Order: sequence, then C-alpha cells, then structure tokens
Amino acid sequence: MMDLSDLNAFVAVARARGIRDGARASGGSASGLSEAVRRLETQLGVRLFNRTTRSVVPTEAGLSLLERLGPALSEVEAALDVVNGFRDRPAGSLRLNVPVSAARLILPDIVPDFLAAYPGIRLEVIADENFVDVLAAGCDAGIRYDERLEQDMIAVPIGPRVQHFATAASPAYLDRHGRPEHPSDLLSHSCVRGRFASGAMLPWEFERDGEVVRVDPTGPLIVRIGGATDLAVDAAIAGTGVIGLFEGWLRPYFDSGALEPILEPWWPSFPGPFLYYPGRRLVPAPLRAFIDFIKGGRT
Repeated sequence: MMDLSDLNAFVAVARARGIRDGARASGGSASGLSEAVRRLETQLGVRLFNRTTRSVVPTEAGLSLLERLGPALSEVEAALDVVNGFRDRPAGSLRLNVPVSAARLILPDIVPDFLAAYPGIRLEVIADENFVDVLAAGCDAGIRYDERLEQDMIAVPIGPRVQHFATAASPAYLDRHGRPEHPSDLLSHSCVRGRFASGAMLPWEFERDGEVVRVDPTGPLIVRIGGATDLAVDAAIAGTGVIGLFEGWLRPYFDSGALEPILEPWWPSFPGPFLYYPGRRLVPAPLRAFIDFIKGGRT
C-alpha cells in the first residue's frame, strides 16, 4: 500500500519541476518531499525523476504516473472536502495567487474580517506578478484583471469595480519643471517607469472626452512592477520624476501632500479585478467560504 502523503509529495514535485518549488507550493519541507519521493521510487522499483543540480524532471514513468494520479488525488481531496461542508464553519487551507497591487489595495479590506468569521481557515497569499497556472502552483484561486484571465476559469468580481490609472509628481519637481497640461507634455519630463516580469513596458494611456492618447515617456528609473513599486513611489516623492500608478496606491500621498496629482481629467478608468478559479473541479470548502464572503458585499 502506498502512503497517500508520498503520492501527494510526488505530484507536488512533478508539477513544480523541483523539490524546493514543490515544497513552497505544498507547504511542506524540501527534505520531507525529497525523502517521500525516494521512498516512493523504492516501493515502485522505478525512477520517477531525472535529477540534476539545477532541475528535477519527471521520467517517462513519472509523467505517466502524474497523468493518472493528479486527477485521482483531486477526487480524493474533493471527497474529503464534502465532509468539511458538514462543519458549522469550514476549516482548512486556502492559497491565493495575487498581484502585489491586489495584496496592497484589495485584500486588506477583506482578509481580517474573513479570518475573523472563519477561524478554522488558514489563508496563504502568494504575491506574484507572473501569470501562473494556479493549480500547477499549488493554489486554490487567484486574483487577476480581466485581460489576463484564462478562458476556462470562473471569475468573481472582487474589490472596487472601477479603478483609475493616476499620474503624479512631487510639488518640488513640478515647481522646477512645470506642470503638464496634456499627456504629450510628459515626453519632455523625467518619468519613473515600470517593467513587467515578462520584460514588457507598456505605454501610458490617457483618455478624455473620447480622445485616447498613448505616450511612451523616458526617465532615469525603471523598476520591476510589483516588488519594486514602493521604490518608484519613494523616488517620485524625492523628486526623481513623474510616476504613473493605481490611484488607490498613490491616494495616501495625495492626502499628505507628498505627491501632487497631474493630468487628472485625463486619468483612464478600468474595471476592477476578479477572483478566478478552475471550473473543472469541485470548489474546496475554504474557497467556497471566501467566494460567498466577497459575494456578500464584504469587498
């Protein structure tokens, strides 16, 4: 008889293509997963992974096992979760993959009250700007904007339904260099830009009375969107140049006077994000509780 935890360890490592990444995705330890995989290979008498110093790649036997075992273990989890539904309050783990902007602007208004309402649920939030397969990453659901959702996902609105892209600079910078009156004026300003993990650096888009203007300004600082965004804000406050970011992220600095909004009539709006999850499997009780919570208006 195979140990169910050893089989789960194999699936975690195979999906993550690595011991450490598998441990992060599953919430276990790297040493525990490594030992479980060795134990499983010994019991089966078959090598399941080809190991190098840089990667752990499933063998043909490993891929065949993963193809059949993954859906079976999902069914086992779903069956056990049915029992969880009989509790007065669902319990268990919920893992969300979200962009840094959602972790900063959306979840703080939701998470504390949710955890207070469901003390048996342990929530883990992974902030990541890369678009990932939530199941392969060991997550139950994710938060993304509409243009980055996969077609086979179920999407539930979460957070404010209208957001704005805002531009701003420090009052001292604007006193020295002037205040732009049209988006095209930004081409003669120093701007703090952001680059996605994919390498893309999108132009700034503005809209007013049906007129859309896209500009691709330059400046002395480019940061990785997500992890280094606070550096960009600090640089703008210090007078490095003009920053473009979510209005909600910049609003506290508008209120304090550290940053001055510019081109406000041109700020474009866009729909708020969505909680998304695969529609091809039963929804775990902790995720169902979270969905019901945000649908109930606690956003």
